[in-house]
Amino acid sequence: MIVYVGNIVSGHGKTATTVETLGKLLQKEGFDIRLTSNKKNKIVRMLDMLWTVFKHRKNVRYVLIDTYSTTNFQYAYLMSKLCIILKIKYIPILHGGNLENRLQQSKSKSDAIFKNAHVNVSPSLFLKTVFERYNYTNLVHIPNNVELADYPFKKRENVQAKLLWVRSFAEIYNPELAVHVLHGLKANGMEASLCMVGPEKDASFQKTKQLASELNVDVNFTGKLSKHDWISLSTDYDIFINTTNFDNTPISLIEAMSLGMPVVSTNVGGIPYLIENQKDGILVAENNISEMVNAIEALIHSPEMVEKLTQNARKKAESFDWEIVKEKWKKLLIR
Repeated sequence: MIVYVGNIVSGHGKTATTVETLGKLLQKEGFDIRLTSNKKNKIVRMLDMLWTVFKHRKNVRYVLIDTYSTTNFQYAYLMSKLCIILKIKYIPILHGGNLENRLQQSKSKSDAIFKNAHVNVSPSLFLKTVFERYNYTNLVHIPNNVELADYPFKKRENVQAKLLWVRSFAEIYNPELAVHVLHGLKANGMEASLCMVGPEKDASFQKTKQLASELNVDVNFTGKLSKHDWISLSTDYDIFINTTNFDNTPISLIEAMSLGMPVVSTNVGGIPYLIENQKDGILVAENNISEMVNAIEALIHSPEMVEKLTQNARKKAESFDWEIVKEKWKKLLIR
């Protein structure tokens, strides 16, 4: 048996996390996996996670632990301590472009979690190199995955400034930049539209709506959509923009690359490990309105560039297909 510990929050109006997506895929592959926890209250959730591991302690082969830099880091620390006491092998799965701060600011807890782990799984080559720089050696790279069959490739011709943004509304993802970019395109005389898909995570949602009102630009805020619904919606848009200030290897970018959308993203964190500038996407400086506006205009005026980027991006996205990635998980969990 495997216990997979993470924040199961889609039932509370938030985006599904890795424990929900990867956990269910592993179950389909025949692994006996218990997922925890879906409790709404954070303290109750943490206690439920600990209790689930303790309850199954005699039958557990591995505990998988989604590990982030925020509150979940404390869950991961307590969970690792429990696993050490119970002599259960545990595997942290490293998420979040800001996890390096934890390595700096919480060194003793980081060592307790990561040095005692059976192995640390990094979905991002970026985070793998960060951890290696801090002298952690028990690392394996297993990339994030998509089920490629769910993402039909659309060849985009006569690309227009129809922009799509998909992410939770959080300050670190800098959603206000998307509104500034829309305003900049319109100021340059272009017909432009923007759709922003994602649930509200912090005050940035209201700030973004207020900014759109102040700049007098129309933005379509859809709120949280199911995967199927936003994939269907994507056919009405031509360019995917990613505005984040911190990042790792976001699934939303892999999804956009799969769908045939040229990607314009800030060049931060793990993004350059995923996107090669001018080959399968365009990278611009962090929080730079004019660079992102110029990159979008360049795409609109160069169908040849769009075709090159989208074909290369789809090819790269194929390496993230579950049919390939699942073999890496099987190799790790069966041994």
